[in-house]
Order: sequence, then structure tokens, then C-alpha cells
Amino acid sequence: MSCCVGLLPLDRAAVLGAVIAGGKSTRFGSDKAVAEYHGRALIDHAIEAVAEHSAQTIVVGRDHGGLPGIPDQPAPDMGPLAGVAAALLEAQARGFAAVLTAPCDAIALPQDLLKRLFPYPAYVESLPVIGLWPASAAADALAILKGDGVHSMKAFVARISARAVQLPREPVNINTAADLERVERHGL
Repeated sequence: MSCCVGLLPLDRAAVLGAVIAGGKSTRFGSDKAVAEYHGRALIDHAIEAVAEHSAQTIVVGRDHGGLPGIPDQPAPDMGPLAGVAAALLEAQARGFAAVLTAPCDAIALPQDLLKRLFPYPAYVESLPVIGLWPASAAADALAILKGDGVHSMKAFVARISARAVQLPREPVNINTAADLERVERHGL
């Protein structure tokens, strides 16, 4: 990708929200997407946060709560970038300019997330799966995933020259049951 396409003002009507939820939850020990935090599934917290900034919201890697679920691309079990690639392809098919992505296990996303990620492409430095991406970057994500190199979010952000954003308060990423217990006990 040769230029930053996201320099013009972006209205949430042009943004598809995507919650990335195709992981195996190996470190968690059970399906962390449906693990409860404050009486609601982690994935529901992520959906709510993303929906505030987008015209429509999808879940990638599973079905959940009546929202459209789409499979990772080009195949399942290729990591978060496959979820982002699927969301970018879906955005192109639906005519969205951009995609806001977040993992199903991140909580405490800032209310001004879209503003902080503009201009795009941009991502949260501490958790690169949280980002605002041009739909046109789908081919870049797929090229990385189909190539022989590293299939990582870091490779993707480098390829499209995405801007790293530091948040005043980092989102909490729940990887293990102990992480969730710690947040439940001590707060964010």
C-alpha cells in the first residue's frame, strides 16, 4: 500500500466493526470469548465497544448473539491476521471504506478509540489487532498469509505502513483465566 488513504474525515457510517474471535483459547483453558466479566461474556464487551464506532458489526471466526459470523481468511487457525483479512474482505464486499478491529478478549477500550486511530491505517501499539484499517488492505493481509514468511499483525502493519498509537490507558487483554481473575479482583 503506497499511501495513507485515511486522511479525509471518516464518519462511522463508513466503518465496519469486526470482533476477532477465531482463536483456540489454549492458554485460557476454555472458550474465553464466552467467559464472563461483570456478568457478561468477554465477547459482548468487545462487540459493544466496536459497535459504538461503526455502522455495522460482525464477528469473525464464530457466530455469536445473532451477529453475522464470518470465517477467517484464507483459512481458520492462522492467527489474528486471518481474522483481520476476513473483515477487510467483508468490508470491501459491503462497500465500507474502513474496518475497526478488536479481539474478543480485550476490555476497557477507550470511548474515543476511532478518533485516536485516525488518520488510518493505525493500530494500538500494545495490541496490534486493535486497529483501523482501509478495506483496500485486504490484498496485503492475504499476501502475508499466503506467503512463506511470518503471518503476524506486525508484518501486516509494516507492509501497509500503519501508524502505531499509544493510548493513555492500555486496554486489558485477557489471555488466561488468571488474567480474568486478577481483573475481576483488582479492577482495570
